[in-house]
Amino acid sequence: DVQFVESGGGLVQPGGSLTLSCAIFGLTSDHYAMGWFRRAPGKEREGISCIFSDNSNEFYGDSVRGRFTISIDKNKNAVYLQMNNLKPEDTGDYYCVPVRICTGHSMGAPYDLWGQGTQVNVSS
Repeated sequence: DVQFVESGGGLVQPGGSLTLSCAIFGLTSDHYAMGWFRRAPGKEREGISCIFSDNSNEFYGDSVRGRFTISIDKNKNAVYLQMNNLKPEDTGDYYCVPVRICTGHSMGAPYDLWGQGTQVNVSS
Protein backbone atom coordinates (compact mmCIF):
# COMPACT_ATOMS: atom_id res chain seq x y z
CA ASP A 1 0.00 0.00 0.00
CA VAL A 2 1.07 3.56 -0.65
CA GLN A 3 1.46 5.60 2.51
CA PHE A 4 2.69 9.06 3.43
CA VAL A 5 3.79 9.81 6.97
CA GLU A 6 4.26 13.42 8.00
CA SER A 7 6.39 14.58 10.93
CA GLY A 8 8.22 17.60 12.27
CA GLY A 9 5.34 19.76 13.44
CA GLY A 10 5.24 21.47 16.79
CA LEU A 11 4.85 24.70 18.67
CA VAL A 12 6.97 27.60 17.48
CA GLN A 13 7.01 31.32 18.12
CA PRO A 14 6.21 33.81 15.36
CA GLY A 15 9.30 34.37 13.25
CA GLY A 16 10.60 30.90 14.00
CA SER A 17 11.32 27.97 11.71
CA LEU A 18 10.29 24.35 11.35
CA THR A 19 11.11 21.64 8.85
CA LEU A 20 8.38 19.16 8.03
CA SER A 21 9.24 15.72 6.67
CA CYS A 22 7.13 13.34 4.64
CA ALA A 23 8.18 9.71 4.41
CA ILE A 24 6.92 7.94 1.30
CA PHE A 25 6.12 4.23 1.39
CA GLY A 26 5.08 1.95 -1.46
CA LEU A 27 5.29 4.47 -4.32
CA THR A 28 6.81 2.62 -7.26
CA SER A 29 6.65 5.28 -9.95
CA ASP A 30 9.81 7.23 -10.77
CA HIS A 31 7.83 10.23 -11.99
CA TYR A 32 5.39 11.88 -9.65
CA ALA A 33 4.56 15.20 -8.06
CA MET A 34 4.22 15.69 -4.33
CA GLY A 35 2.31 18.46 -2.66
CA TRP A 36 2.01 19.94 0.79
CA PHE A 37 -1.44 20.96 1.96
CA ARG A 38 -2.60 22.53 5.16
CA ARG A 39 -5.89 22.98 6.94
CA ALA A 40 -6.06 25.90 9.32
CA PRO A 41 -8.70 25.88 12.07
CA GLY A 42 -12.05 26.87 10.59
CA LYS A 43 -10.70 27.21 7.06
CA GLU A 44 -10.72 25.25 3.83
CA ARG A 45 -7.82 22.99 2.96
CA GLU A 46 -5.11 24.92 1.10
CA GLY A 47 -2.50 23.63 -1.31
CA ILE A 48 0.68 25.50 -0.46
CA SER A 49 3.53 23.89 -2.38
CA CYS A 50 4.43 21.09 -4.74
CA ILE A 51 7.48 19.61 -6.41
CA PHE A 52 8.07 17.16 -9.21
CA SER A 53 10.09 14.06 -8.44
CA ASP A 54 13.06 15.11 -10.59
CA ASN A 55 13.13 18.59 -9.07
CA SER A 56 12.14 20.09 -12.41
CA ASN A 57 9.19 22.07 -11.10
CA GLU A 58 8.32 23.80 -7.86
CA PHE A 59 5.24 25.76 -6.96
CA TYR A 60 4.44 27.97 -3.96
CA GLY A 61 1.16 29.52 -3.02
CA ASP A 62 1.00 33.24 -2.42
CA SER A 63 0.67 32.79 1.32
CA VAL A 64 4.02 30.97 1.67
CA ARG A 65 6.13 32.10 -1.28
CA GLY A 66 9.47 33.48 -0.11
CA ARG A 67 9.19 31.85 3.32
CA PHE A 68 8.78 28.12 2.61
CA THR A 69 11.04 25.83 0.56
CA ILE A 70 10.05 22.40 -0.68
CA SER A 71 12.58 19.71 -1.50
CA ILE A 72 12.62 16.03 -2.38
CA ASP A 73 15.14 13.27 -1.78
CA LYS A 74 14.25 10.29 -3.91
CA ASN A 75 17.05 8.21 -2.41
CA LYS A 76 15.45 8.60 1.00
CA ASN A 77 11.87 8.50 -0.34
CA ALA A 78 11.16 11.74 1.44
CA VAL A 79 9.80 15.22 0.81
CA TYR A 80 10.56 18.17 3.04
CA LEU A 81 9.06 21.57 3.72
CA GLN A 82 11.39 24.12 5.26
CA MET A 83 9.28 26.83 6.85
CA ASN A 84 10.87 30.11 7.87
CA ASN A 85 9.50 33.33 9.33
CA LEU A 86 6.43 31.51 10.54
CA LYS A 87 3.29 33.50 11.24
CA PRO A 88 0.26 32.72 13.42
CA GLU A 89 -1.77 32.23 10.24
CA ASP A 90 0.51 29.30 9.34
CA THR A 91 -1.05 27.36 12.20
CA GLY A 92 -2.78 24.19 11.05
CA ASP A 93 -2.49 20.54 10.17
CA TYR A 94 -0.03 19.86 7.35
CA TYR A 95 -0.27 16.95 4.94
CA CYS A 96 1.82 15.62 2.07
CA VAL A 97 0.11 13.82 -0.79
CA PRO A 98 0.73 13.24 -4.49
CA VAL A 99 -0.84 15.78 -6.81
CA ARG A 100 -1.99 15.33 -10.38
CA ILE A 101 0.27 18.04 -11.77
CA CYS A 102 2.88 20.47 -10.53
CA THR A 103 4.24 23.29 -12.64
CA GLY A 104 6.04 26.48 -11.77
CA HIS A 105 2.70 28.28 -11.89
CA SER A 106 0.12 25.88 -10.55
CA MET A 107 -0.60 22.89 -8.38
CA GLY A 108 -3.03 20.18 -9.36
CA ALA A 109 -5.63 18.40 -7.31
CA PRO A 110 -4.46 15.88 -4.72
CA TYR A 111 -4.93 12.14 -4.95
CA ASP A 112 -7.03 10.76 -2.16
CA LEU A 113 -4.09 9.28 -0.22
CA TRP A 114 -4.12 11.36 2.92
CA GLY A 115 -1.96 10.54 5.92
CA GLN A 116 -2.42 11.59 9.52
CA GLY A 117 -0.72 14.94 9.05
CA THR A 118 1.46 16.88 11.43
CA GLN A 119 0.30 19.82 13.49
CA VAL A 120 1.99 23.21 13.40
CA ASN A 121 1.14 25.81 16.01
CA VAL A 122 2.63 29.27 15.66
CA SER A 123 2.01 31.18 18.82
CA SER A 124 3.77 33.38 21.34
